[in-house]
Amino acid sequence: MVTSVRPGPPPPAGRPVPALDPAVVGRWRAAGGELVELFAEAQQRLGGLAALPLGPRPTVLVTSPEAVQQVLALRPERYVKRSHRARLLIGDGVLAATGEAWKRQRKLLQSQFTGRGMRRYEERIAVAAGVAAARWDGYAATGEVFDVGEEMRRFALDTIWRALTGHPLDPAVEHDLASVPAVVAALPSLPADATAAEAAVAAELARIDALASRAVAAARAGAGPDGPGLLNVLLEAADTRPEYTDRLIRDELVTLLLAGHETTATTLTWLYLLLDRHPEARQWALAAGAEGSPERSRAVQALVHETLRFYPSAWMLPRCAAEDDVLAGHRVEAGTDVLVCPYLTHRDPAVWEDPERFDPERFTTPGRRPAHPGSYLPFGLGPRACLGLQFALRESTALLERLLPAHTPRFRSVPAGTVYGITVRPDGPAPATLLPPAQ
Repeated sequence: MVTSVRPGPPPPAGRPVPALDPAVVGRWRAAGGELVELFAEAQQRLGGLAALPLGPRPTVLVTSPEAVQQVLALRPERYVKRSHRARLLIGDGVLAATGEAWKRQRKLLQSQFTGRGMRRYEERIAVAAGVAAARWDGYAATGEVFDVGEEMRRFALDTIWRALTGHPLDPAVEHDLASVPAVVAALPSLPADATAAEAAVAAELARIDALASRAVAAARAGAGPDGPGLLNVLLEAADTRPEYTDRLIRDELVTLLLAGHETTATTLTWLYLLLDRHPEARQWALAAGAEGSPERSRAVQALVHETLRFYPSAWMLPRCAAEDDVLAGHRVEAGTDVLVCPYLTHRDPAVWEDPERFDPERFTTPGRRPAHPGSYLPFGLGPRACLGLQFALRESTALLERLLPAHTPRFRSVPAGTVYGITVRPDGPAPATLLPPAQ
């Protein structure tokens, strides 16, 4: 008897994704190279779409603007987040949430970071920038050596803590908040087993949980000296929405702390390291207009944007194909890991003119910046783009407008390399003193 076999579903139309030679991957593994180095070689050999033989599941690297836009903005329902790399730390916060839960959480938070919501935080941002500027004035007066990266972290923490709680950052809170970047830095080396990973950073997580509990209790007791913060919005939501348990409020608080300071601090640190190599860019920004003028603000923002082009907030955005698709004319089957890499898109000479040159004027001169929306995505793209984009740009600009005219760091040493973790950060400290203002 002949048994008929029912044919499976036909494969999606389109050409196969060009695949990187496994021998290239083998040489990369043997050399112990960075993942970004393998990605860069795949892009150079194969272009903006490349299949990588990295593991049991198919993996496709995406760097072309057209494919980037399709994955993140045009078909986000087909390319979904599997799990956030920092889930151990942020739990079910909005960065890690998926499906309907994510939609509800994002809708609640989105209004806080646009329009009227942002205006609520303008004064707090200005106060935090003033506090940081006063510290720099002190360093200039004494000649004290300080770490630029730590200064930027302190400023960003003060800003987001004021926005979340209505309280300024104090030394005790700053000490406990150091556990957040400590866990982030440990993530790549943690055990694969979730229980073992949690045990490895148990002390840091306990310190973060205790700090979150104290912040929630203080918010329930009344507004901070700067008025109610974003934490109060979460507590008000809990009155009518049962999903906002104490645990979810903790997760959202820690998510906002992580997202609200890590990327800003890193960007500002990179910016000063770049200005050290390109002092003419600082002079260009200051010469663009008088203090407080729109022209100077645009030029300062261009410094930030060009820094983010070099070092985007998230250098890689992992997705998983939930169903078959045709991406830029190539077949992508369900279950494929899709790795969008803004870091390489931003450095692609086919997309950006002279991409390795630090040139903030490309963001102020019409026609200099690529027009395709998928060509520049330092905060992501589409419905899952970073909520805090406007907040981050505003706080960065507010600080730089205070610091750039007054102070020029003289670095004692600069980091030797780059760490490609959740963010792209300098590999080491950046100790500096401040030159007198006239210099």
